[in-house]
Amino acid sequence: GSGDASRAVADWRLAVWTLCSVLLPVLITAWCSFQRSRRQLLIRDIFRKSKHDWHYTDLFGQPSYCCVCAQHILRGAFCSCCGLRVSERCLKKADQRFLCKEIMMRGTAGAPSSMPHHWIRGNVPLCSCCMVCKQQCGTQPKLCDYRCVWCQYTVHDECMVDSLRTEDCTFGEFKDLIIPPYYLSTINQMRKEKRTNYEKVVPYCRKHWMPVMVLANTRSGNNMGEVLLGEFKMLLNPVQVFDLSKIAPAKALQLCTWLPCNAVRVLVCGGDGTVGWVLDAIDEMKIKGQERYIPQVAVLPLGTGNDLSNTLGWGAGYAGEVPVEQILRNVMEADGIKLDRWKVQVTNKGYYNLRKPKVFTMNNYFSIGPDALMALNFHAHREKTPSLFSSRIINKAVYFFYGTKDCLVQECKDLNKKVELELDGERIELPNLEGIIVLNIGYWGGGCRLWEGMGDEPYPLARHDDGLLEVVGVHGSFHCAQIQVKLANPVRLGQAHTVRLILKSSKMPMQVDGEPWAQGPCTVTITHKTRALMLYHSGEQTDDDDASSLSE
Repeated sequence: GSGDASRAVADWRLAVWTLCSVLLPVLITAWCSFQRSRRQLLIRDIFRKSKHDWHYTDLFGQPSYCCVCAQHILRGAFCSCCGLRVSERCLKKADQRFLCKEIMMRGTAGAPSSMPHHWIRGNVPLCSCCMVCKQQCGTQPKLCDYRCVWCQYTVHDECMVDSLRTEDCTFGEFKDLIIPPYYLSTINQMRKEKRTNYEKVVPYCRKHWMPVMVLANTRSGNNMGEVLLGEFKMLLNPVQVFDLSKIAPAKALQLCTWLPCNAVRVLVCGGDGTVGWVLDAIDEMKIKGQERYIPQVAVLPLGTGNDLSNTLGWGAGYAGEVPVEQILRNVMEADGIKLDRWKVQVTNKGYYNLRKPKVFTMNNYFSIGPDALMALNFHAHREKTPSLFSSRIINKAVYFFYGTKDCLVQECKDLNKKVELELDGERIELPNLEGIIVLNIGYWGGGCRLWEGMGDEPYPLARHDDGLLEVVGVHGSFHCAQIQVKLANPVRLGQAHTVRLILKSSKMPMQVDGEPWAQGPCTVTITHKTRALMLYHSGEQTDDDDASSLSE
């Protein structure tokens, strides 16, 4: 009996230990999970209430030290405006102890025209030099040396003297692009008092001041827009940097009314679609009577299909290979030019009194035929599975697939029998074609100079500011591919101030600036709408994915 009892006790013990060994890890995991979610809620709460623009990262891109406890940290929070880096447990202290970049000076009497440096200790950029002794900063493996968040100058701990703490900040290399906080506070005060004589305000009165505004589409180019927003906020006043997924261009551009007339430069970070969106908002400024505040527009091409930015010398696509400082230098040095914008009106046949005509604004090109069909197929698949289309290589491969598939199907056959074309009111006899493309700019189809073709025939020059459109025909998607690799010329149909195209029968694919749709019988009329003020970077344009023009 005692043997059975001891066996029962042993079995009971084994059951208890087994239960403990199963339950303990579960309880520990549950407790850790609860603590983590509680910590995340606290962090999120600090982020929401803070004046800093905090972001959390699991791994810093360079050796980093906490600005509170000075310990080496692999992960934690960083402010994308002032550059502070902090461990998770010191976040609350850092948020209370350190001020972020002030976008507008508060509580200042009179009209200040200067401000002292705003120094932040540690985590200085690699390869930065001390402004006092000209030796390299940030070389020691600890929290050391200072950086001014406005002028980006760096100073060794031992070179930092009291006079530097009170010295006026010069705003550094980009002083001509930065909107100083004291300027905004002065203009704000003057607006309250209904005064408009801004000419005496510093730096409004400075000859070379050309404040820049950055409008970034964070949905373009595989998260590149998000990274750029932070980098531009570090170099400029955060008030100059806008996320177009949170604020519409029309609202962002109202900042121009606080700045000197004809001096503002806007850098649009996004694809050609984003540029079109911003140019539409600028057209709205003209309607509101704000013509004198209209800015000049530069482009930083993100995503795919950047023919407009390529035409203007900004390259076919940016993937982070050029420092943000160089981009700002390029914007400063760029020359002003004009860009024709066109009104495309599509009136459906037989519905003249029942349905309003569709109206588009065209910056790049209009087309009917195989390239519009490729865009339509591509668009339909991107809507279904957007995650697949984040890479430019995949996008090009899918485009190629649809182009070759169309070679076999020939869905756009005998276009010349289905349409009539008029250039400046004159009917054009069409040869055997499958597509017609109406061009405003030099580049088409992701880096191909369509009007020039192989460049072996005499033809009138194509310009984007002469009020003329170039009209070409293509024999099919295989012909399009041959033109892209300079093995064939397009069928040049002529140049015109107005283009009229009548689709007599059947449904055909059409596109304006990469926005495709299927269209039944209709009349398409293209007329001049307005001219946009753009900035031209005189680096070399790229024939494909090489974005070397940005680094010039």
